[in-house]
Amino acid sequence: MAKPERKIIPPEILEIEKRIKMAVREALLDHKKAGNPVAIWENGKVVIVPPGRIGEIIGPDPSKEDR
Repeated sequence: MAKPERKIIPPEILEIEKRIKMAVREALLDHKKAGNPVAIWENGKVVIVPPGRIGEIIGPDPSKEDR
């Protein structure tokens, strides 16, 4: 069985991905702070996440991740 080809991702793409994650995280935190729920896609369905549970869906701060 042949090994899958390993692709090299340019650093610019990695930076774009990091900034998108940061923007999404910031938007989720803004919703939580304002007391607004958010809608997410989970297991093939739309799920409304109340502000008190938004912290559960926010991942680690991408600005502190090292690649």
